[in-house]
Amino acid sequence: MNIQVLPEHKLSSVAPLKQCNVEKKEVELILVKDQNGVQYTSSTIIPTAARCAGPHGTSTDIDRETWGKKIDFLLSVIGFAVDLANVWRFPYLCYKNGGGAFLIPYILFLVIAGMPLFYMELALGQYNREGAATVWKICPVFKGVGYAVIVIALYVGFYYNVIIAWSLYYLYSSMTAELPWLKCGNSWNSINCTDPQHINASFFDKNISYANNKFTPASEYYERGVLHLHESKGIEDLGLPRLELTLCLVVVVFILYFSLWKGVKSSGKVVYITATMPYVVLFVLLIRGITLPGALNGIKAYLNFSLSELNNLQVWIDAATQIFYSLGAGFGVLIAFSSYNKFDNNCYRDAILTSAVNCITSFVSGFAIFSVLGYMAQKYNMDIKAVATDGAGLVFIIYPEAISTLPGSTFWAIVFFIMLLTLGIDSSMGGMEAVITGLSDDFKFLKRNRKLFTFATAFGTFLMALICVTNGGIYVLTLLDKYAAGTSILFAVLIEAIGVSWFYGVDRFSEDIEQMMGFKPGLYWRLCWKFVSPVFLLFVVLASTVTSSGLKYNDYVFPPWANLLGWGVAMSSMLFVPFYAIYKFLSVRGTFTERIAYCITPEHEHHKVAEGNVRQFKLKHWLAI
Repeated sequence: MNIQVLPEHKLSSVAPLKQCNVEKKEVELILVKDQNGVQYTSSTIIPTAARCAGPHGTSTDIDRETWGKKIDFLLSVIGFAVDLANVWRFPYLCYKNGGGAFLIPYILFLVIAGMPLFYMELALGQYNREGAATVWKICPVFKGVGYAVIVIALYVGFYYNVIIAWSLYYLYSSMTAELPWLKCGNSWNSINCTDPQHINASFFDKNISYANNKFTPASEYYERGVLHLHESKGIEDLGLPRLELTLCLVVVVFILYFSLWKGVKSSGKVVYITATMPYVVLFVLLIRGITLPGALNGIKAYLNFSLSELNNLQVWIDAATQIFYSLGAGFGVLIAFSSYNKFDNNCYRDAILTSAVNCITSFVSGFAIFSVLGYMAQKYNMDIKAVATDGAGLVFIIYPEAISTLPGSTFWAIVFFIMLLTLGIDSSMGGMEAVITGLSDDFKFLKRNRKLFTFATAFGTFLMALICVTNGGIYVLTLLDKYAAGTSILFAVLIEAIGVSWFYGVDRFSEDIEQMMGFKPGLYWRLCWKFVSPVFLLFVVLASTVTSSGLKYNDYVFPPWANLLGWGVAMSSMLFVPFYAIYKFLSVRGTFTERIAYCITPEHEHHKVAEGNVRQFKLKHWLAI
C-alpha cells in the first residue's frame, strides 16, 4: 500500500478531539479514498491547540470566525426572530381567534413543532459549521434546499427593507411640534378627508370598520402622503421610485452593510442596540398604554377566552402558520448564526431560551397594542372590533393616530417608530447574513472578499427594492409578501426536516448533538423531528395552499396575471430542490444504485458506497429513532 501525505485541509481524523485548548501534539491517522477506489493512508502530527474537533471527525477550520461573546449570538437570534410580525400580527390573531383560547393551539404547536425545528436548525449549523447550502454535505441530494432558502431570504430582503424605510420616514416626519397625520388640510389630503373629532360609530356603515376607513388624516397620510397610492391605477401602473422613500432606503441599506461587512464580529455588536431597544420601548409604551382611559376594555377584548373558536379549523391554521413564521425557521438564518458558535456550545438551552423569549414577546406586545386600541374605541365611542386590525394598517395608521391624540405626542411617535426601526433592522440583518454565509461557504472566493460581496448583496437588494418605493410599490410589496416566502418557505423546511430526520437519520443527528454537548436529545425531541414536525409542516403546507386566495389590497383586486407572476416567484425558489437533485444524480459516476447511494450518503462516508456498506439501504436506518 502506498503512503500519500495530504495537504492539511484535506485531512480527516478517525476520532474527533473533544478539547481545543490542549497544547501537546498528537498523531492524526487519516483514511481517504480517491475516485478510482484505491485507499490511501497517511498520518501527520498536528498541534491540537491549533485545530479542534469538528463534524464527523473532521478537523474544524481555524479560519472560521466565532461570536465574540455568547450574548452576541443570543441577541442576534432573538433580534432576528422578534420582528414586526410580533407586534402587528400576533396580537390581532389572538384577539380574532378566541383571545386567550388561541394560546392553546399556539403553545401546542410551539412545543411539538416550533421548538423542535428551532433546535434542529441551531444544532445542524453548529455541528457542521456551514451555511444553509454546504451544510447538506450530510446528504448531498438536498443541497437544493439550501439554495432555495437563500433565494427566499434574498426575496424577503427586497421588500422587508422597504417596510423599514417606511418606519424611518415616519420617524423623521415625527420630529415636529404637530404630527403631520393629526389633521386634514395638508397638500396630500383629499376633499373627503374627515377630522377624527367628527367621527363616531354612527358615521360608518355597519359593514365598514374604523380601521378600514380611508379618509382619516392618518390613513390619508399613509396612503397618499407616504405611498402616493392615489397616483397609481394598479400593479401595472407603478411609476418611478419616489425620492423621499429612496433616500430612506439608502440609509437602511447602509446601516445593514456596515453592520454586516465584518461578519459576526460587527453584527454581534450592533444587536446590543437593535435587539434590546425594542424591549425598552415596548415596556415604555406598555406602561403608557395601560394608563389610558379605555385601556382595560382593550386588554379584556385581547384576552377574552372563547373556547368555541377552537372548533374553527382556521384558528388552528392561523396558530400553526404564526408559530412557524414567528420563530423564523427555514430562512437559513438560524443555521448561519449557529455555524459561528463554538463546537461545544449548548444549543439546546439556546433553542429553549430564544424561542420562549420570542413567544413571550408576542404575547406581551398584545397588551401594549390593545391598551391603545381600547383607548381609541372609547374615544370614538366604538366597539373594539371597529378599530382592531393587523399589518401595516395597525402600525402605520391606527397606532400613530392614537399616539397623535396624546399629550407629548411627538415623543411617543419617535419612541414608537424607533421600536419599529430596530425590530426591522436586526431581522433584515439576519436574512442578509443567511445569504452571505450560505453563498460564501459554498464559493470560497466570496468568503475571501467578504466586504465586497456584502456590498454587492446590499446594493442588489437596494436596486430590487426600488420597485417597491414607486407610487404603486405597495402592490408589488403585497405580491412578494404573499408569494416570496409563503408556501415556498414551508415547502423548503418540510424537505429540510425530511432530509435531516429520515435520510441523514435522527439517530445519527442525535449522536452529532451528543458529540457537541455530551448528551443525546431525549426521546421526545427525536419523535418530534422524525414524525411530528414533518406532519406539522405538511399540514401547514396543505392548509396554506388550500386556503390561498387571489391577491387583494383593500378594495383593489389584482389581475390574474399578477397571481401567476406570484406563483412564478414562489416556484423559482422551490424548483431548486428537484433541479439540484437531478443535477446531483447525473453528475456522480457509477451504476444507478451507486448514484443514488452517493446522493444520499454523507460526503465523509462516500468511500463506503464502493464497499456496498450504504447505511440508507438498510431497514435499520429507516426504523431508527
